[in-house]
Amino acid sequence: MKIIILYASCGAGHRRAAEAAYGYIKEKYPAFDLQLIDALQKTSPLFSNIYSYGYLFLVNYGRWLWYFLFKLTSFKYIKTLLNIPFILISRISSGKLRRLLTDENPEVIISTHFLPSDIAGRLKMSGRISSKVINVVTDFGVHPLWICKGTDIYVAASAPSREQLIMRGVAADKIRDYGIPIDTKFSREYDRGQLNRKLGLEQGRFTVLIATGSFGIGRIEEITGLLYKDTQVLVVAARNKRLYSRLKEKGYTGVKVYGFAENMHELMAASDIIITKPGGMTIAESLSMGLVPIFITAVPGQETENARILSENSIGLTISRPSLVRDAVIGFKDDPARMEKMRSRINEMRRPFAAKELCGVIC
Repeated sequence: MKIIILYASCGAGHRRAAEAAYGYIKEKYPAFDLQLIDALQKTSPLFSNIYSYGYLFLVNYGRWLWYFLFKLTSFKYIKTLLNIPFILISRISSGKLRRLLTDENPEVIISTHFLPSDIAGRLKMSGRISSKVINVVTDFGVHPLWICKGTDIYVAASAPSREQLIMRGVAADKIRDYGIPIDTKFSREYDRGQLNRKLGLEQGRFTVLIATGSFGIGRIEEITGLLYKDTQVLVVAARNKRLYSRLKEKGYTGVKVYGFAENMHELMAASDIIITKPGGMTIAESLSMGLVPIFITAVPGQETENARILSENSIGLTISRPSLVRDAVIGFKDDPARMEKMRSRINEMRRPFAAKELCGVIC
């Protein structure tokens, strides 16, 4: 069987979901002809750079404009009006990708971003390919751009996400509530005592993980300073070298500071709470590991929608002020029954075996 998995390199979550699906299928079905492709690398350099760097610029420096565009394209009639220029730009810029899909005509196309989903769906509608097109929605809130003609199967992040797809006109029999594919490392059981010894952590101490994406944004230093006396804190600074250096210099007792963490699954398994941005992939991994999430520095638009969906289902808190973050953490620490109640809600929404379920559709 020939399978092409597509993603777009604008936001790490789309790539990680595609890699998780690719890794699982490759391991379980090594005889399959399997390709993992960044769709933007198969478009014109101008389009690829504008799409990728434009996204990064807006979410980091122009959030008000990003939110405006997000809300504008949420209206059905605006999306319809934008379809014509979007199709024209896509046709002009994505010729290489369309030729690849047409020439290969795989049995299955799996896409974790709406751009390649739309391109594959339109090729299917025009009869140029006969592939089964599977659209993996990597957010818990469903923006209208995820609704792509020609899609055979939508994979929803959660039951509430499934309901949103239905509300947006997708037939219920086309939707699978499998969740966002995650690496199998995030779906395993770990011995916390062994992990604590491996990571050099104090046994039995309430532990908070702070990880806000590859740029380490947000008032992390202030939050760490408010938490370290009452909890054990693991901070992933990622690319934020200044944050890494400052926290290292402070030498807080009970605080572990990491740059890029290759063992994020272990840090999650050793923690009780995660303070993070509400990106779809991070949420999926955190829920799979049973972590109670506290959301900070959400990007207006898809991330605030993700946080809203979880809040409506009594999962997680969205907080802006560091002092209130501390109050929330201590509140959970001092009230184990509250922690267990939220964990039971997490267990209802978590989808640790999404990649395996996805295989059930194609294999």
